[in-house]
Amino acid sequence: MEKFQMPNRLDFNQEIIFSSSDSGISKKIAKAEKEGKIRKIAPRIYTSNLRDSVEYIIKRHFFDILKWRFPEAVISHRSASELRPTETGNFFLTGNYTKKITDLKGVTLNVMEGKPALESDVNLGGIYASSEWRWILENMQTSKKKGGESKTFPIDLIEDKLEKIIIREGEAGINKLRDKAREIALQLDFTDEFSKLNAIISALLNTHNADVLSSDAARARAIGMPFDAKRIELFEILYDNLKAYYFPERPDKNISEDSFRLFSFFEAYFSNYIEGTKFIVEDAKKIVDTGIAIPKRMKDSHDILGTFQIVSNSYEMNITPTNAEDLISILKRRHYTMMLARTEDVNAGEFKSQNNRAGNTEFVDFTLVEGTLRQGFKYYAALTDPMAKAIFMMFMISEVHPFTDGNGRISRIMGNTELFKSGLSRIIVPTVYREDYIMSLKKFTNRKEPDTFIRVMDKLQYFSNNIFGDNFDELNNYFEATNAYKEPSEGKLNIIDRSLPDIKLDEI
Repeated sequence: MEKFQMPNRLDFNQEIIFSSSDSGISKKIAKAEKEGKIRKIAPRIYTSNLRDSVEYIIKRHFFDILKWRFPEAVISHRSASELRPTETGNFFLTGNYTKKITDLKGVTLNVMEGKPALESDVNLGGIYASSEWRWILENMQTSKKKGGESKTFPIDLIEDKLEKIIIREGEAGINKLRDKAREIALQLDFTDEFSKLNAIISALLNTHNADVLSSDAARARAIGMPFDAKRIELFEILYDNLKAYYFPERPDKNISEDSFRLFSFFEAYFSNYIEGTKFIVEDAKKIVDTGIAIPKRMKDSHDILGTFQIVSNSYEMNITPTNAEDLISILKRRHYTMMLARTEDVNAGEFKSQNNRAGNTEFVDFTLVEGTLRQGFKYYAALTDPMAKAIFMMFMISEVHPFTDGNGRISRIMGNTELFKSGLSRIIVPTVYREDYIMSLKKFTNRKEPDTFIRVMDKLQYFSNNIFGDNFDELNNYFEATNAYKEPSEGKLNIIDRSLPDIKLDEI
């Protein structure tokens, strides 16, 4: 498993430089080290950064080092959930041998012999992370070590995590997890691990002796390119919160072509309205229905049309990124479609070439956009719940602000594709709730507190799940009744529950 791969080319401008079996490259590296242009920070790993601490540089490029040194290995046990070393610097991997490696300053790599990646595990582009089902099973193993030295979480943390599933999804949700864990256990030969997990779940459902539980809560019922380090910290905080957060499953009710297109219209309408492209809803509907722009408002009209062109295309809305390259390509393509009429003003389809800001908020420096997105993608890829992935994607794109204009709209499109592809209700942000939405984003950015943002998005999906049907007048009346069209200073969002009409057998 531990094999060193030859780099495609040698670039001393890169912060991290990997050695090679190519004698020519090795001589160049040795010469550069002798001349003091680079320094060794680990076996066959060098850096051109002569100022920062070795430990900090390794931490910054940790995933790149892992992928280069342990291709096809599986980040496992507690590390698959945390995606970072423990407080004592331990990190856990499953490979084809067992060894403790201490040659990376600040990190102890604990490699354990075990099964290779399964189809259900998360591909992080050269290395894998155990799926949620797998790492929960791995955490059922016995560890003689404690705290940050242990490969497993304390059992009460796992119990609390399972209890949250029951609180949010009920018995059906926890049984769904148990069934998938049973399937994974068979592939891993984890008979004992599944038996322990099954006993905990049974106890939580009050069908097994509660003496197997540990936590008080469970017993009462009976968790290569430069980038913006500040934003990565926020992404890590959001990831930590989302991976332990369970959302109610709200299926998409707009399954007919007409209802899908009508929802898409309102999605495009509100997404543009909160960004300042304001139309009377009937005028916007006419633009979408005819494809004809209002002469005196050509660019504004095309903003609506461009957004609608993306969100009303079911094929396009089924496309989500599988790697960082996909993410960048999809972002640029969709931005080009959405902002084509303003291409001279905003360079449609290309990342910003100068910095942008909103009020006192300075967004990611234009030189760090791609690197920050690539780093953020790792956390996005490790999430499994579609709503969690949608929320993370919306925040990441909004926070990076990769384009000159259109960032809010593209962030909502990217998040809604996660939901649509999974058959869940997309999210519309009504005008009346604009300030709550924007302030929750700012609160997270400024205070590192993501809970408000998560709850706002959860509420917005609950609201949006009531938007269904193919009758424009009916939905227009619903929006008026909920105050959706009002400015935030004029009212509050009033969510009114709607239900699908009953289907009578004699009408089938």
